[in-house]
Amino acid sequence: MTKIETHKATKVRFTILAGIFINVVINYMDRSNISVAAPMITKEFNLSTIQLGYVFSAFGWTYALLQIPGGILTDRFGPRIIYTFSLVLWSIVTVAQGFARGFVSLFGLRMAIGVFEAPSYPTNNRIVTNWFPDNERASAIGIYTSGQFIGLAFLAPVLTGLEQYAGWKGLFIITGIVGILWGITWYFFYRDPAEHPRANEAELNYIEDGGGLTNREFALKKNKPQQFKWADLKEVFIHKKLWGIYLGQFAVGSTLWFFLTWFPTYLVKYRHIDFIQSGFLSSLPFLSAFVGILLAGFSSDYMIKKGVSANIARKAPIVIGLFLSMSIIGANYVSSPALIILFMCIAFFGNGFASITWVFVSILAPKHLVGLTGGVFNFIGGLAGIIVPAAIGYIVSDSNFTPAIILIGVIGALGALSYIFLVGKVERVEVSKEIPV
Repeated sequence: MTKIETHKATKVRFTILAGIFINVVINYMDRSNISVAAPMITKEFNLSTIQLGYVFSAFGWTYALLQIPGGILTDRFGPRIIYTFSLVLWSIVTVAQGFARGFVSLFGLRMAIGVFEAPSYPTNNRIVTNWFPDNERASAIGIYTSGQFIGLAFLAPVLTGLEQYAGWKGLFIITGIVGILWGITWYFFYRDPAEHPRANEAELNYIEDGGGLTNREFALKKNKPQQFKWADLKEVFIHKKLWGIYLGQFAVGSTLWFFLTWFPTYLVKYRHIDFIQSGFLSSLPFLSAFVGILLAGFSSDYMIKKGVSANIARKAPIVIGLFLSMSIIGANYVSSPALIILFMCIAFFGNGFASITWVFVSILAPKHLVGLTGGVFNFIGGLAGIIVPAAIGYIVSDSNFTPAIILIGVIGALGALSYIFLVGKVERVEVSKEIPV
């Protein structure tokens, strides 16, 4: 296919961004539909809080453990193939959840979804790093990441109503079919920059001049992709800067996973809010997080374009957001549903404001290891999906949710400190001399 020849740069990257946004909406719909179904599943299968905590965390076990292989696969095979297989397979398993017969089968299916969703976020970051220059990247990350918040904000009432209409089994079947159809669409929709027939030379030059990694040399010279070396894995674990963003991502993930798993149960069972009302109320924090991530992304890029240093423009939203997420603790000291939701909204706004963290993978990672660094980054962040839901299940077994809320707030503070003291100056890490590039 011949590229469009014109002196004016095309804007195909924004169409690609819209596609990633849809991927993320479906991704988080299939992560969080279990939280909507949880009250009914708990009743039907007679699950304890500890068992429910394990069901909530099952996704995180495999999702976290396969982040590094997911990053390697992304670097090796590219976003088109990896995302197609990932989307279709996790959606098939989502349908299968509608046929679960008890704790064991439900736990196993949640683990399987974690397996097939594992490459998704390293792939998202690879796409944005390829398609966007540095001064647009935080906005792009903010937009696609907002899909996890805006999708859930509007989908929470829809999924709640869908469950009322079709039951929890129908909820899984319908959401899974949506993902299968979009996965097939993605295969025909996506191409890398150098291979996209509608992206002209001017747009490719604009991306490359701004620091985007179009990988044009691989597409035009038909080179083989970078082969994985064990030395590469060592490289992404030995830098203090990278550990700063890894630990920060665990903190961001801890608050997020509370909202993705225990939040509806917290409202219904521990705060005694009506199930239908909880579907509406639970959407408000997600809307707050949506506002937070977009505000952080656009303001961060605006500061970069105005010449503000990356140390402030990139790091400040994350630090401020993580400290704001501590406000979740305030919910322990109020009884009014309105005030409970207010504190949750402030906390999740902060979590959204901090969620441009992926921009640091693009900025700090060795250029040839963006996918692998993203895999490790999301592996550490994904551990929150294992630890936090299960820990809460044990903590609240005596019907007291207060310590669990405090735990989430404290982790947020520790994440902010990791960005302050470990990340340091915002610049790409230097590859060890003994490791060839």
